[in-house]
Amino acid sequence: MAKVCDITGKRPRVGNNVSHANNKTKRKFYPNLHKKSFYIPEEDAWITLKVCTKALRTINKNGISAVLKKAQEKGMIIIK
Repeated sequence: MAKVCDITGKRPRVGNNVSHANNKTKRKFYPNLHKKSFYIPEEDAWITLKVCTKALRTINKNGISAVLKKAQEKGMIIIK
């Protein structure tokens, strides 16, 4: 299962764990993903998306239809 947001395209980032002795070891920063179902009234259908919390806030603000339209224009999601 890829840890990628369906709306924003956020992916895991790579960084370092830095110890008190300044030793650096590789680590990953994962996006805060949630599997969520959304109702689209225009299509009278439910869709399930894997979205990060930033995308959830954007959906709450702008609405699911507008966000899906913008994501489709960017090529992040394919709607049939």
